[in-house]
Amino acid sequence: MPLHVLDHPLASHIITHLRDRTTKPATFRTLTYQISLLLAIEATADIETEDKPIETPLERVTGRVLAHQPIVVVAILRAGLGMVQPFLDIFPDVSVGYLGLERDHTTAVARSYYSKLPPLEGRHVFLVDPMLATGGSAAKALRAVKEHGAVDPTLVCIVSAPEGVAEVEKHHSGTTIHTATLDRALNANKYILPGLGDFGDRLYGT
Repeated sequence: MPLHVLDHPLASHIITHLRDRTTKPATFRTLTYQISLLLAIEATADIETEDKPIETPLERVTGRVLAHQPIVVVAILRAGLGMVQPFLDIFPDVSVGYLGLERDHTTAVARSYYSKLPPLEGRHVFLVDPMLATGGSAAKALRAVKEHGAVDPTLVCIVSAPEGVAEVEKHHSGTTIHTATLDRALNANKYILPGLGDFGDRLYGT
């Protein structure tokens, strides 16, 4: 499985402050934007470009621009919403989809409660969810976007557990995962260690 762990001093800095239990929601949201921006740049490093002749103030030159293949960002609600804005800010042609998946805290099994997806066929599709824990939600989301026409969707996370990576590989072999950090393991309650707690609660102060 193509697993890409972000390797950058700034990423380490941001992750440390995201983990800190004293980080307030407003700061947490800013840090989420920053790490998501780094991930968005990394995850899109291989998208297609094409030649474009232009005139500089001094001479004619051929540069490279993004090819006309739109990007779709699919946020896994609710925490995935915090990762969408960087994609909207840096790419000129982006559509946003939403998948509502909620983990049962007793069984750790994800249930679907909402789906709103734009056309996915022929587009670059990026699923964004901050925490890849058991991998159940990610596997279900990947199946949903594939059934809707996505080919080779990419999963973008902030914190991942080895168990979640293995679960995605089991059900969607070959899926590319971009993550800011790969943590140690899950605890008995299926939370990532060392992790950073419930991402949605910390993002929105709930």
